Amino acid sequence: MLAEERGRRPKSPGVRQPPLRRGHEVGATMQAERLCRGELRRNEPMSRHVTWRAGGSVDRAYTPVDLADLRVFMRSLPAREAVCFVGLGSNLLVRDGGFRGTVVFTHRALSQLRYGAGSPDTVYAEAGVPSPKVARFAALHDLAGAEFLAGIPGTVGGALAMNAGCYGGETWNIVSRVRTIDRAGRLHERDRGAYRFGYRAVTLREGRTTGADRGAPSTESSEEWFVGATFTLARGDGSESRQRMKELLTRRVATQPLNHPNAGSVFRNPPGEYAARLIEACGLKGHVIGGAAISPKHANFIVNAGGARAADIEALIDLATAAVRNKFGIALEREVRIVGDADEHGAAHGR
Repeated sequence: MLAEERGRRPKSPGVRQPPLRRGHEVGATMQAERLCRGELRRNEPMSRHVTWRAGGSVDRAYTPVDLADLRVFMRSLPAREAVCFVGLGSNLLVRDGGFRGTVVFTHRALSQLRYGAGSPDTVYAEAGVPSPKVARFAALHDLAGAEFLAGIPGTVGGALAMNAGCYGGETWNIVSRVRTIDRAGRLHERDRGAYRFGYRAVTLREGRTTGADRGAPSTESSEEWFVGATFTLARGDGSESRQRMKELLTRRVATQPLNHPNAGSVFRNPPGEYAARLIEACGLKGHVIGGAAISPKHANFIVNAGGARAADIEALIDLATAAVRNKFGIALEREVRIVGDADEHGAAHGR
């Protein structure tokens, strides 16, 4: 039976309660929920679950026990419920007014990690497995090519949805098959050829998108979310792979502001350019709004310097976007997802 949070906290100012549903819909939803084994929390502060440590609450947050439980829960969702899958929250900002819908947490729930999934040179990882853990696991089995995943501070699900990459590596370069789930709880197995993928973008060739793609929460029955992937790698030397990972992490510590809450790179690099260089050239490195700042260490990072609101972070994103467009005529594209409503004062910054 689904376990709800005991001793609910009082409603946060400016966060609306979920709208009432029709009687037959409520009955069907409650009946389906009773079959779930995971934990459901209502009005859950998402600042606890995103690496920016800022933002509003979500109407419902569900942590499944395993993939089978997730399938049951997906079938319990109302047809028009907005859904957002979240791993470690390293690429997400929830506006201060909160998210009217359901968040599914995959970390610790979808955690299977297996060697030799189909052939000796493969690793299967469910969507909630942290990307660095996949890199270490591959090295343990003397497989090479996944080392770059050690520098991605998120889960496999997020890496698949945005084709995450760093230091010359990209997720979909090593993917051979994926598994997805749809709103009806059905599982789908697809080869990598079923997808178009490029720099920080992934879409199904048949025209549908993954639930996390482009940052949009799902409201369509045709949308799917990644729940696992098989990575095909080359034979290598585990000690060499571990040394490579150590070098990458040393470089990351030296160049990124890891001493403050952040969400990684905020913008994609334009063709032939670096977003950080463009932002710095606009004189914005170190610029502060409220409790948020464009990092003095790396201009493509926005950090929570202390007490930042989601609105502060989004205002800096908008400022950098406008400054680069005005000075260079280049339209920066976000890597981070922004979801949810404006705060109680209506400051949504036009998104």
